[in-house]
Amino acid sequence: MGVFQVSQRRACRALGQVRSSQRHQPLKRKEDDVARRRIIALAREYGRYGYRMICAMMRMEGWAVNHKYVYRIWREEGLKVPSKQPKRARLFLSDGSVVRLRAEHKNHVWSYDFVTDQTSDGRKFRTLNVIDEYTHQALACHVARRIRASDVLDLLTDLFVEHGTPEHIRSDNGPEFIAKHLVYWLDELNVKTSFITPGSPWENGYVESFNGRMRDEFLNGEIFHTLVEAKILIEQWRRFYNTKRPHSSLGYRPPAPESIQPTIFRFAA
Repeated sequence: MGVFQVSQRRACRALGQVRSSQRHQPLKRKEDDVARRRIIALAREYGRYGYRMICAMMRMEGWAVNHKYVYRIWREEGLKVPSKQPKRARLFLSDGSVVRLRAEHKNHVWSYDFVTDQTSDGRKFRTLNVIDEYTHQALACHVARRIRASDVLDLLTDLFVEHGTPEHIRSDNGPEFIAKHLVYWLDELNVKTSFITPGSPWENGYVESFNGRMRDEFLNGEIFHTLVEAKILIEQWRRFYNTKRPHSSLGYRPPAPESIQPTIFRFAA
């Protein structure tokens, strides 16, 4: 209309555009501002999450929104989508065959591994993470300066009492996991040990993925002044991971949600 000096009717006819769409004025609702502030707050708190994860978290809070609605506000506010993690190859063994053991039900396969970090004084500590590969639930995040095979045995004892005994437990070939008394104890309980091929961490992909998320979403953004502080904050994050954090592999639901909140608002895209 500006360049060719034509009427709106003629311009719309030439472009195949419905004239009423040019006159439409979107209605701004009060609820939109509330939802917008909540989206921004979640994006600020969980800086590594994209709009789909934020949408899933809002739904768990009771907001009846869809991903298109959240994406529109995400774009309007100029929120930055986190960089994607590098793709991982499928899990294969050294002989080229696909991983032989895949979890089929709860307590079928557990896996565990270590994550290392440090307190503000430069002293290192280790976190022993134990997960159920089928439910994706983080069963434990045990924090200590040093973790020996006896500590692993004590932790597993508590977990077996609380959650039941798994059929298999997967780990690397670290000295804490292959200690004779630990292997013998597991054998007495009919828990089959599954050790990955040395130098092949991708064969323990479930717990490796958990460790990567733990470091990316939590550890890299925290400064721990004492070991006690690290224990408390890591346990808080573990509970958040189990009860509130959406998991895309579970349909954007947490592994062990505490409750389902009632619907608060309903929005269209």
